[in-house]
Amino acid sequence: MKNFVVIATYTYPFEYAVLKTLLASEDIRFIFENETMVQVSPFYSNALGGIHLKVHPNDVAAAMAIIDRLNTDFFPLQIV
Repeated sequence: MKNFVVIATYTYPFEYAVLKTLLASEDIRFIFENETMVQVSPFYSNALGGIHLKVHPNDVAAAMAIIDRLNTDFFPLQIV
């Protein structure tokens, strides 16, 4: 996990709920760092620097493609 690359940062877990499901369905190796701490105490998010989406270096391109697809105006389940 220490070689994983941070490709996105979120403040709260609801911001990436759809993304998490899509990453898992594509078998992309990922982890949301600080996710549990922010769920326990949401006000720690800013102190921790947010929730970091870390992806295996070999999966960065595929994960970025999914994020880009979610952020288009034509995708019905946009990230907040």
